[in-house]
Amino acid sequence: MKSKTKPSTPPATDQHGQTSPVNKMSNLPRHIAIIMDGNGRWAQKRGMPRIEGHRRGAKSVRKVVELAAELGLEQLTLYCLSSENWKRPAAELSFLMFLLEKYLIEERKEILRQNLQFSVIGRSDDLPANILKQIDTTIEQSAGNTGMRLCLALNYGSRGEIVDAVKKITEQVQQGTLSIDQIDEDQISSHLYTAGMPDPDLIIRTSGEMRISNFLLWQISYSELWVTQKHWPEFGKEELYAALEDYSGRNRRFGGLSET
Repeated sequence: MKSKTKPSTPPATDQHGQTSPVNKMSNLPRHIAIIMDGNGRWAQKRGMPRIEGHRRGAKSVRKVVELAAELGLEQLTLYCLSSENWKRPAAELSFLMFLLEKYLIEERKEILRQNLQFSVIGRSDDLPANILKQIDTTIEQSAGNTGMRLCLALNYGSRGEIVDAVKKITEQVQQGTLSIDQIDEDQISSHLYTAGMPDPDLIIRTSGEMRISNFLLWQISYSELWVTQKHWPEFGKEELYAALEDYSGRNRRFGGLSET
């Protein structure tokens, strides 16, 4: 999916009131998806418990969401909890659920103030009831907003997403409401958790890991990738600007030839 030109938003400025480098770029992505990696390693390198890394990582979430909204991005998707993360120690999982509920409650006012649309992808029915309650409340209260869509991937796994889509399509074929000849890429996309959302233009991964980790495998077939060695608690404005500057200079051909 082609990225659109720079949104017509007020010029972003740094802490000294200077115009940010982003305004000099020819284009910005419509949709950025981030694999937020390295919370535990960041903490362990500093002699802290892993849960402290998750606490600091939550602060990075707020900074990046605010900046993405200021830049006028159409969507920001954050990989918060994978379907494989349930293998982690019970104490760490319990703290992650605590942080998630805390975020949903405390950041709700900010989500509404910034005119953000809130959404979630993944097998959310498997999340604790208290988390589901806060998710539903935030989705409901932000439904009428017109700004950036903030999407959290919770209990998400791309292979599971594709399996769920295949099951839905199979049911429709069995019921006679869909023929096999009607199954194409658009039909599959419309049955994914991300139905109605633009495919990501840019995937950012922190902590230097060079893998996708079962994240949006169908949707990122032509996404640009940008990896930083910094762990997620260290990620902020400078790193996001660097990713956007790099993206702006790339020539996206989508399998075709360059126009230049």
